[in-house]
Amino acid sequence: MNQDYQLTVEEVLGRPFFQQAYIAAGQEGLQRLVRWVHIIEVIQFEELLQGGEMILTTGAAFKSDTKLFMLYLEQLINNNVSCLCIEMGHYLSAIPQTWIDAAEACGLPLIIFPQAVRFIDITQDIHAHIINQHHKVLQDLEKISREFHRMTLSSQGVSHVLGLLQSSTKAQVIYMPQDGQPKFVPQLGSRETTQWLEILNNQIERETTASNTGSPVVFELEGQTVIVQPVGAMGKTWAHIILVLGRKPQEYEYLILDSASLSIAQDLLRKRYMEERKLYSQTLWVDDLLHLRIRDEEQVKVLIGHGFKQLNELPYHVILIEFEHRQIEYKSVLEDGDGIESAGIHLSLAARSIFEQHTFHPLLTLKNNRLVVVAFDKTSKRPAKERLQQVFQSLQLLKAEEEMELTIGVGQSNRSFLQAHRSYQEALQAISLAPTLRGKVQFYDELGVFQLLFHIADKQILQSFVRTYLGPIIDYDHMKGSELLRTLKVYLDSDGSKQIAAQQLFIVRQSLYYRLEKIEELLGADYMLPEKRLALQVGIRAYQLLYPEIKL
Repeated sequence: MNQDYQLTVEEVLGRPFFQQAYIAAGQEGLQRLVRWVHIIEVIQFEELLQGGEMILTTGAAFKSDTKLFMLYLEQLINNNVSCLCIEMGHYLSAIPQTWIDAAEACGLPLIIFPQAVRFIDITQDIHAHIINQHHKVLQDLEKISREFHRMTLSSQGVSHVLGLLQSSTKAQVIYMPQDGQPKFVPQLGSRETTQWLEILNNQIERETTASNTGSPVVFELEGQTVIVQPVGAMGKTWAHIILVLGRKPQEYEYLILDSASLSIAQDLLRKRYMEERKLYSQTLWVDDLLHLRIRDEEQVKVLIGHGFKQLNELPYHVILIEFEHRQIEYKSVLEDGDGIESAGIHLSLAARSIFEQHTFHPLLTLKNNRLVVVAFDKTSKRPAKERLQQVFQSLQLLKAEEEMELTIGVGQSNRSFLQAHRSYQEALQAISLAPTLRGKVQFYDELGVFQLLFHIADKQILQSFVRTYLGPIIDYDHMKGSELLRTLKVYLDSDGSKQIAAQQLFIVRQSLYYRLEKIEELLGADYMLPEKRLALQVGIRAYQLLYPEIKL
């Protein structure tokens, strides 16, 4: 907490119930903070303490036994208590000098009440004071937080937030954005500024190579405590706020720093949202390109500008990201166009950031509840597919917190802007199979025989093929309500392994044997021969393509 809200041992000694008390040892520990008051009259108590307590005792646990007192004192030291207060009269008539020397040696304030006092009065007084101070802290934090949010609405919002943060903590405040110049509040000389930037850049670099949880990093430097707080959203850090304190940080510093970083993050997010909306309006032409309404390379060159040549030579994937909120109240919001567009732009903002982190250059456009991404691969050091999977995993995790469900289809790698429609069509076909294949991400190059089936325009051909090879099974299932078609699919996909098929179907072996006998009766004893087996597997895929609503 802030200095104004802290209660030290020295301040406790000035309270009414300590007027007759005196300090016998540990003067150097008078600035220790008192978190709570605890009465301990037993000799074993380490599990009862958390640190920062003022301990009250009549000496009943150790009486005049020096060995027991030393055991008692050792536990206090190990648990980092604030001070020890001993009441004279009930069990002790004097404090041995060895006890005083021991407390002095470890810097623990030893306070003596020369006569009986009411411990209940002391605990009520100090606890009430601590609780009132905590209440005041919360009130002040709420007031400052509201002021932070108000400031971020102004054109100089970040500067004003940093100024209020500095005046509230009395610390050196340093703001280091990823894009832009660092700010020091108050200003430092050029030499000190250079030194701090070198130290902090090294620290932030170490932080980003480690797992970044968004939590503050704290380290000691030449007697000062440095707190480095990341500022960002949607899985990306946009800046860091640093507090440099000449004392140990308390809860107040962490809370107010968190509030300041949240306000600045909201301000940066708002600005990036506006930038994303602007970029979205600038890339509406991508939809024309994907639908072959742009067929002239010169036209694309004009739209792209100076980066055309480089991008035109890079490999890329066209990716469709379909989004839907799981919660009913969110779905109703998305029913209107503004809701869909707003959700799409927020998704676009997150997607752009994550794609860029994995060395892709994304062009994005929004089509109803689908975000279309043309992701140009800027590196060949790691396979694009591996990095795309990491992108999708990050997006899925990020949007799961918002109860948003994503379904993704990925076209094959291609080059040249004018070939983008091919990858787009592949992404469409891939995403259309997501319900059938029960996967949230579908790569076109993993669809197997579906790639051929998509190109059979006459669906009657597919239906005829399905009836030829699977008709008896389909009719039997329809008449009996059985699951022979699903059983056949799982059995064939398990390469004829009865054990694996039974496990995947969650049935016992005997049930599987009965089903297989029925399948053989309907299809003929030769259904596992290579040619017929292949035809059956293709027929099952064609059936899935024709009837995606039926789950196999």
